[in-house]
Amino acid sequence: MSEIQHSIATLRIWGDALLPEEISRMLGCEPTDAETKGQTLTGKVSGMKRIARTGTWRLRATDREPEDLEAQIDELLEQLTDDLAVWSEISRRFKMDLFCGLFMKSTNDGLCISSKQLAALGLRGIELELDIYDPTRP
Repeated sequence: MSEIQHSIATLRIWGDALLPEEISRMLGCEPTDAETKGQTLTGKVSGMKRIARTGTWRLRATDREPEDLEAQIDELLEQLTDDLAVWSEISRRFKMDLFCGLFMKSTNDGLCISSKQLAALGLRGIELELDIYDPTRP
C-alpha cells in the first residue's frame, strides 16, 4: 500500500451560540478563521456577501505532502490547552471535529493513526472526520 499524497487538517468548532473570542480565550489560541452567527461575510474571490448561519472557530494545520496526519494533529493540539475540563465544556456546548482531507495518488493508498493520537482526540471530545479524495476523479 502506498502513502496518501497529501493531507489537510482543520479543528472545527461550531454552534449558534458560539462566540469566537470565548473559544480563543478558553483554548488559549487565536483561530485561523472564525465567524459569529448573523455576521455578514464577503467572499474572498467572488466578493459576494452572505450571512453566517452559525458561529464557527477553525484552526488549520500546515498542509503536508506527503500526508502526515499525526504531525498535523500534534501541531494543532500543541497550540491548545491540555485542560480536559475546558474541552469537556466546549464539547458539551458545541459541535466539534477534526476535518481531514486526504488526497490519494493511487487507487490503493492508506494511512495509520496511532492509538495515542486517537486517545488525544477522544479525551477532548473531538470527532475525526475523514474526506478521502480519489485520484482518478477530475
